[in-house]
Amino acid sequence: MIDPFTSSIKRPLIAPSILAADFAKLGHDCQAAMDAGADLLHVDIMDGHFVPNLSMGPVVCGACRRACPDTFLDVHLMVTTPQMFFKPFRDSGANAISFHIEVVDSQQHARDLAAELREMGCHPGIVINPPTDVEKILPVLDAFDLVLVMSVNPGFGGQAFIPEVLTKAKTIKQLLTPTQRLEIDGGIVPQIAPLAIDAGIDMLVAGSSVFGQPKDQWTHTIELLRGPKSRK
Repeated sequence: MIDPFTSSIKRPLIAPSILAADFAKLGHDCQAAMDAGADLLHVDIMDGHFVPNLSMGPVVCGACRRACPDTFLDVHLMVTTPQMFFKPFRDSGANAISFHIEVVDSQQHARDLAAELREMGCHPGIVINPPTDVEKILPVLDAFDLVLVMSVNPGFGGQAFIPEVLTKAKTIKQLLTPTQRLEIDGGIVPQIAPLAIDAGIDMLVAGSSVFGQPKDQWTHTIELLRGPKSRK
């Protein structure tokens, strides 16, 4: 298993989002994505309240874990009350769990939740939406292993990339340590990926651009997302 936070791998990591997979063949698609060269899997959780959509629960995360026992699972909670989901997803195999800065009451609240995730054995992540001022997240960056910059408004797959978020990514990157990861999620296609990487992104979530393609193109797509400098 590649642990994004302890691995010495410096190339951009690609995390296909299972939200775009074929749920009738979920286990097969997850393993096929890893076989095609993906580094980890991204699991998008929506509660129908924080975002206007429902996605999946811990049982589906557990199915991914059983299908890919050696794969790092990166769970993104798009929910109003993230704390109630920490243990169910940890118990279902999550390695990292991220929640939104928009749902915390204070900086201390964010730090307390991060500490709780660490105590559970999960890497804590914090997420920021496109409309949210970057200043809201900056004071708590040091408490997290992962910072996820949303490049679409969360809730639905297949949206177009919002380029203005790259300025936010550059600001955040300057404050991160070498052991922290900066992730981006939303509208990431091979044409956009180099812009994100140049802004300091080192983990790219890709849903439709991987799972939406024929399986025989997945390896090539993942290579394109990493960019020519990363190919060996």
